[in-house]
Amino acid sequence: MMSSLSPLDRRRQQTGLAFVTPTLLVISLILVYPILQSIVLSFGSSSIDGSEPYRFVGLKHYMTLAGDDRFWNSLWVTLTFTALSIPLELILGVGLAVLMNEHFRGKGLARLAVLFPWALPTALNTLMWRWMYNADYGLFNAVALQSGIVERPINWLGDETLAMMSMVIVSVWKTSSFMALIILAGLQSIPRELYEAGRMDGMSKWQEFREITLPLLRGPILVALIVRSMDALRTFELPFNLTDGGPVTATESLSLYAYKVIFDFIEFNYGASIVVVQFLVIFVMSLAYIFTLRNKD
Repeated sequence: MMSSLSPLDRRRQQTGLAFVTPTLLVISLILVYPILQSIVLSFGSSSIDGSEPYRFVGLKHYMTLAGDDRFWNSLWVTLTFTALSIPLELILGVGLAVLMNEHFRGKGLARLAVLFPWALPTALNTLMWRWMYNADYGLFNAVALQSGIVERPINWLGDETLAMMSMVIVSVWKTSSFMALIILAGLQSIPRELYEAGRMDGMSKWQEFREITLPLLRGPILVALIVRSMDALRTFELPFNLTDGGPVTATESLSLYAYKVIFDFIEFNYGASIVVVQFLVIFVMSLAYIFTLRNKD
């Protein structure tokens, strides 16, 4: 439809393309090329030192994955972690965003405090929580023992169920502020006139939140869900630094399993097939979010 555009609109389009093109090229080099390279590796066999040239083996690695119990366990761990952490982060993020959107003294300090966990590097954050979870001298056991809640120390990271819940708590504590930041931006874009009209119609605070706030936050919530779900589905630093995938493989995520296959077992092609499956899982879940919220509109 270029012929229907005015000369001014054409110049604006060309200017926009000139600004966008370098960014797209950088994204292609940083993101698209590694993905394509992983796909190529997953369908072949080769050696790290080049002694064995690349040889196409078809679906061999994917067929091996289908019978790999450790792969299915890591996939289940990843999906469980995502299913437990994302709803909690969203609920807490919405609550924090609504709170930060109110006018009160010290709001700047409150926002800084909320964003502090997100600003901490994941590795540092995780090591801090690992110390607090320690069964012998950790903060949580010290408080529980001194207050008489428990009679003996709890092995937070040595029990399969507790280890997963401990990992979820660390994730919620760190990333709820990220959810809150995105949702807060959406809240601040909602015109105040809508709330004034709602009050004139006799709406309560809950009705305003349900009928005005939530429908207009679907866009920011969608962005927050997609970004955080992608992050949760590829979680690596958290289980690596907190539990190293233990006890046994109870908290071993797909990313951590792929890392061990590639760098511990030195199986680059098999590890690439795990990465490709992980990419497909993230892609499918992102599409599910988009279509679900779009249908609700």
